[in-house]
Amino acid sequence: MSFSYFPPVVEEKQQLNKTLTPLLLWGLGVGYVISGMYVGWNLGLKEGGTLGLGIATFFSIIMYTAFSFSYTELACAIPKAGGAFDYAYRALGKDIAFITGMAQIIEFVFAPPAIAIGIGTYLHLEFPQIDVTVASIGVYVLFTALNIYGVRAAAAFELFITVLAVGELLLFAGITLPHFHTVNLTRNSFPNGWAGAFAAIPFAIWFFLGIEGVANVAEETINPQRDILKGFGWAILTLVILCVLTFVAAVGVNGWEAIVYKAGGGTSDAPLPLAMGQVVSPSNIFYKLLIGVGVCGLIASFHGLILASGRATFEFGRVGFAPAFLGRINSRFLTPANALIFNSLIGVAALLAGKTDQIITISVFGALVLYIISMISILRLRKTEPDLVRPFKVPFFPFTPIIALIIAVVSFVAMVWYNFDLSGIFLAIILVAYIIFKVLKPISTYHDH
Repeated sequence: MSFSYFPPVVEEKQQLNKTLTPLLLWGLGVGYVISGMYVGWNLGLKEGGTLGLGIATFFSIIMYTAFSFSYTELACAIPKAGGAFDYAYRALGKDIAFITGMAQIIEFVFAPPAIAIGIGTYLHLEFPQIDVTVASIGVYVLFTALNIYGVRAAAAFELFITVLAVGELLLFAGITLPHFHTVNLTRNSFPNGWAGAFAAIPFAIWFFLGIEGVANVAEETINPQRDILKGFGWAILTLVILCVLTFVAAVGVNGWEAIVYKAGGGTSDAPLPLAMGQVVSPSNIFYKLLIGVGVCGLIASFHGLILASGRATFEFGRVGFAPAFLGRINSRFLTPANALIFNSLIGVAALLAGKTDQIITISVFGALVLYIISMISILRLRKTEPDLVRPFKVPFFPFTPIIALIIAVVSFVAMVWYNFDLSGIFLAIILVAYIIFKVLKPISTYHDH
């Protein structure tokens, strides 16, 4: 039995506009992720301390480096807006592709609410009269509208604020590192032992979560076979350098507790202002600059992930795995407006319902499932389609994707162990969506290869 809820895919598909260059891809790649330097990662210190989060971050860097080069091979060979969903469909079939696509959507839809809360928190620090929740919802409306307007305008804006955000992190390091003391890194550095290191995994991954979003705009890249490698490569190098600098500079000023707990009690969603406040007063121009440009860093990721999530949901609708309206292109702007609006509504609901650490954890669950299946996909495609045109091949195959796969699997198991309730919510979302998918039996056939 078939339902019109899932319309058949027609040969004359909705097509996205090709406008992106290597520089814009770098801006998107760094922009997707850079909020992880400004907000969220410090919550891992509460679990693991400096050493525990440091160990988790070290392995996250290895995983993301191996993953990024492996994912680049897939993105160059199959430059589609669905990213991991498209790769899994080709390698592993419809059912696994559906699960991958859902995991990708969960990652990209749940990450922005955590960032939006950070934006509201930073704005509230400078303007106490601004309500955090109202500001968070306001940025959803503004940047959903910008993404509907056009991908080139969105990517150009992303590049501009990403450059500002990178510059501010370098300035932050320049101001705080002269006050660095090694004892601040070693004091109470491993409070919960190895258990704390495993519990800190989602916040280490948060440093880099979203870099794979570059693949979701491959269809809008002028020369994807050449330019995606440049975008991924330079972006991951930039992010690793910024991660190490920010981690060491922020903790080295006065220990990890100083950037986790607020003066009035409770944990903080703004670690860098807490660190900067240890060396300059809140009235200092550099402190105010950190707040102002810090908002730019958060906006860069928020805006970039909205862009990527729109493409992921759009592809789901375009191939008939979701309601048809999600796969429609706006006739005026040639952007996936319906998918963008739909994702933002879910994001606002998550923002109102959850806490920052919970939202981050659910998003990371989605990311890890995406990483695991994507690495299995590249290994599978090398066997089943050895003649597939691969303009870029991952170096040291098969070791590179296997390394990423192993770390991702260990991370997922550890996260389930330490976040059992949240893992249940994540798996329930996947299961319910899958049951609906199987019961409604979409009549579309994904045959775009």
